Parts: sequence; structure tokens; C-alpha cells
Amino acid sequence: MSRIGKLPITVPSGVTITVDSDVIKVTGAKGELTVPHLSDVTVTHEDGKLTVARKDDERIAKAQHGLQRALLNNAVEGVTKGFEKQLEVKGVGYRVSTSNNELDMSLGFSHPVKYKAPAGIQIINDKMTIKVAGIDKQLVGQVAAEIRAIKKPEPYKGKGIAYVGEHILRKAGKAGKK
Repeated sequence: MSRIGKLPITVPSGVTITVDSDVIKVTGAKGELTVPHLSDVTVTHEDGKLTVARKDDERIAKAQHGLQRALLNNAVEGVTKGFEKQLEVKGVGYRVSTSNNELDMSLGFSHPVKYKAPAGIQIINDKMTIKVAGIDKQLVGQVAAEIRAIKKPEPYKGKGIAYVGEHILRKAGKAGKK
């Protein structure tokens, strides 16, 4: 049995779930998400609980069991609370500003860098901190990774864009001549 897949998902009040043969729709206060209904598992919704069961003990069914439950749990959590990732910009002369959900960054390149957020994602900046928020966990993580990839933190001074709380391995600089 999958340790994750066998756990029931508690559906909070205000969240409606419709299970179809190919897609599962989760609607809540923050919006609506669709999750694909995987072929080798069955999803049942009764008494405020969502349970996922696999049809047989084949290898693919075992893999899809935990995956389906995790996707549904993320969708339920997303439409109720939402997800957020924070990035911090470090470096002398680096600047960040937002307007109309577009990030405008000065990161030491010869040109300013602009990043337009996709639909469903909200980008907020407070001085040198960037917050990426939305209801889709995968999309929030993807946008945060794309922003970080613009200027990854370098190992000597730590300049660049890093996740808040991320530990950057630092290297020693050149050794002086003796």
C-alpha cells in the first residue's frame, strides 16, 4: 500500500469537487483547478472525505496511487489557502520593481531584465524580496525557478537571486602569493 495514497483528504467546507472519468475539478474560495484523473486509480468523494484507491496491484497503479492523492491534496490546499514562494535578491546595485504583474530587474547585466508572470500567478516585491503566489503549486514553483534562473547565486560573494532560507555553498577566493 502507498503510504501517501492511502491517507484520506479532508475536504473543507466551501470546496466542491466533481469527479469525471478523465478530469477532477476542485473549486474553492480562491479559484478552480483541474486535476487529471489517472487511469489506474479510482477517486471517491463521500462524507467530506476524498479517498483514492488503486484498481489492481500492477506497478503503474502503485505509482499512480500516491501521485493522484498528492495532486488532489495540492489542489484542495491551493483553492483554500494558496501557495507562495519567496526569493531574495542580493548584490550591490541590484534593483527589483513590479508593475502590472511584470517584474523589472536590474541585475548587473548591460540591460534591464523583464519577466511577465503567467495567468494565475501574482508577483509582489518588497525592496529586495520577491513573492510568487498562486493557487497552482506546480506553476508557483515553476515561476519561482524561472526567476531564480535569470541570475543564480554565485559561490564567491553570494550575489544573485536565491530562495529565502536557501543555503549557498561559498568558496574561498584566490589564495595570496607567499
